Formats: sequence, C-alpha cells, structure tokens
Amino acid sequence: MELQDYITTVKTKLNTSSVVCAVIIVDERTLLNRGYFRARLTLKNGDFLEIAESFTIIEGHFFTLGYRYQWMDETKKKLRKRWDSVEHFPNLPNFPHHVHITEESNVEPSQCLNILELIDLIEKELNII
Repeated sequence: MELQDYITTVKTKLNTSSVVCAVIIVDERTLLNRGYFRARLTLKNGDFLEIAESFTIIEGHFFTLGYRYQWMDETKKKLRKRWDSVEHFPNLPNFPHHVHITEESNVEPSQCLNILELIDLIEKELNII
C-alpha cells in the first residue's frame, strides 16, 4: 500500500458510507513517507464531523501517527464526541488515545482509530449500516 492508496480508500469510504451525505476536503497531501488528510462532513442526521489524520506506510503497512475527529450536532455548538491523540491525559489507559464525550471535561480512554474505523463506528452508533 502506498500513501495515496490510503487517501483514495478514505475518499471511497466517505463517498459510499450510508451515514455521510456531504464531504468537503480541506487538505490532503503526501510528502516522502507521510500523509495527511482533513475533511468536513455532513452526516445523514444533519450532524457535523471534522476529521484530520496524519499517517505513514512502513514496509507496506499503514500506521496512524496522529488524529483528531470531532463529531458535533448540526449547529456545531454541541459536542457529541471527539477522539484524539493529543498527549494531555497521561494517566488514562491507552495514552495518548482518548475520547471526549458530550463535554470537554468528560474524557474516557479510547484506542487508536483511523478514518475508516471511525466511519464504521459512527455507522454503528447511528444504526445505519
């Protein structure tokens, strides 16, 4: 797998997902051995989802380097969930992976997610598979 292959796979997933109704690509790039993808999505229920992920491919294997996925209501004022890998909760299991649920202060451990896994998770949460 090459860096551009992953971006193509992400775009296909976003364009064929049952929960995504609009996609605005903000940034996508590949430089040497790193890639970056950022987009703003409108979900079928009207919610807003912003996704940003940096990644690499090592010996044909994909690795997420950092991510931030923010899911908000349609007004973009109420947080539903935000998954990220910012290193600011070192005492949580699976550090630095965590999720903020409905409020910035409500933080729980999470696991590393890539965009493809995130969309699968949101499809399940919205019960639209």
